Amino acid sequence: MTNSIGEIEFNEVLFIIGSNATEAHPIIGNKMKRAAAVRGAKLIVVDPRRTELAEHSTIWMQLTPGTDIALINGLMHIIITEGWADHGYIEERCEGYDEMWAVVKNYPPERASQISGVPVEQMYAAAELYAKTRKAGIFYTLGITEHTTGTANVMSLANLAMITGHMGVENAGVNPLRGQNNVQGACDMGALPNVFSGYQAVTNPALVETFERAWNCKLDPEKGLTIPDMLDAAVSGELKAMYIMGEDPVMTDPNAHHVRKALDSLDFLVAQDLFMTESARYADVFLPAACYAEKEGTFTNTERRVQRVRQAVSPPGEARADWEILCDLSRRMGYEMSYADAEEIFEEMRHLTPSYAGITYKRIEKVGLQWPCPTEDHPGTKYLHQGAFPRGKGLLQGIEYKPAEELTDEEYPILLTTGRKLNHYNVTTRFSESLLTLDPHEQAEINPADAAKLGLGEDDQIRVTSRRGSVVTRIKITDKIAPGVIFMTFHYKESLTNELTSAALDPISKTGEYKVCAVKIEKHTDEKISAAN
Repeated sequence: MTNSIGEIEFNEVLFIIGSNATEAHPIIGNKMKRAAAVRGAKLIVVDPRRTELAEHSTIWMQLTPGTDIALINGLMHIIITEGWADHGYIEERCEGYDEMWAVVKNYPPERASQISGVPVEQMYAAAELYAKTRKAGIFYTLGITEHTTGTANVMSLANLAMITGHMGVENAGVNPLRGQNNVQGACDMGALPNVFSGYQAVTNPALVETFERAWNCKLDPEKGLTIPDMLDAAVSGELKAMYIMGEDPVMTDPNAHHVRKALDSLDFLVAQDLFMTESARYADVFLPAACYAEKEGTFTNTERRVQRVRQAVSPPGEARADWEILCDLSRRMGYEMSYADAEEIFEEMRHLTPSYAGITYKRIEKVGLQWPCPTEDHPGTKYLHQGAFPRGKGLLQGIEYKPAEELTDEEYPILLTTGRKLNHYNVTTRFSESLLTLDPHEQAEINPADAAKLGLGEDDQIRVTSRRGSVVTRIKITDKIAPGVIFMTFHYKESLTNELTSAALDPISKTGEYKVCAVKIEKHTDEKISAAN
């Protein structure tokens, strides 16, 4: 997030796009509801489903999945032609305006409406409310990034924020809500194929030399493979072994058939996890890991806040902290990796990472600090880009709308979009009997009109089929979803939604297009669906 969680309640406008925060990020979702209910904030919600936040919104724009760029370009067209853009901010802090406008001028609201399905009058109302309100922040989640145009979607939102002067100021900004509790921290620590900790490029010779000195070893200066690249390489036979740590790609990655084929193709697979996940079942070696309450360390949350994690109980059985397992393995492979505790690892990391340099365990003993925090007397950074951007001027870019990779046709006439539900956290909570009692099985959401065509009733079973696979699920009939669209979650192995999803990727981030694929549905009565054990 460019801004902070605590600022949410003081925003006057919350532009929430592709984010069902009350279910996927319930603490932040509650702050959004409080901003509306207690402080009178106006919510602009852009989502194919009428989510709980949409119920609290001033404007709910029900767009067709995958048409975000067309809609954003349409909003910018209105803002610029109506004279609502902040040209002083643009002149002082941005570049590339002419190139951006050369594209945006081709998206008048009528065309943007035709593509996105959002009425023109709603677009005008949203554009005016967002542009004319100083304390207006953009909030997005995987509904923006899980597309073949995910990176372009994010850059489009940055355009929108910059032309209205909503970047580098309090109670505004562009705020991605990270999908899991320590995704931000994992990325910060270099759990990406192209960077060291703190997003320092592995292709920079000076940085490679710095880390080689610190670790007393030679490092590969080439970028590594992304997860989709690794899976493809496994299928082709180029990649022989894999180490999966705290991840269940069979359940969570798109096109599960391809994932299973990749894991089957490996000569050797190690899984390090809390549970025997669907992916771990393919492993030659399973290493039992400790959960968050059984180890020491830090998490970095979605607002860039580094916080202590403290051991509350001992790990059960043979389970151990991840860092201890990795150090043991490294020593046995010939590289002496020895640390006394998690704090010593953190100390090494912060001395190699400028954005973390001023953060110590002592300083975050009670309250975490937000990076960048370059020195030990620095207070941390509440919001980013105050006064200037790291690159100098912010780059406005002309971004054309591109349809999703897979659209509907006569054989597959329904758009499938996916997400999460409140009572389950990714796939790990499927091992909780109490949470299974609350939500024991998948319930695909379909519109009453689509249900009527097939003669379906509430909780009936349907078979959902895409070009890649087929699953059976119960249904929930609701007008919260538009006709021609079906919504499913990915929590249930009995109705494995990612058997259906497309393997098409964003070319830059390599994120899968989970949010749009074409399916057909039919009534199903032969099989029973049971909850997992």
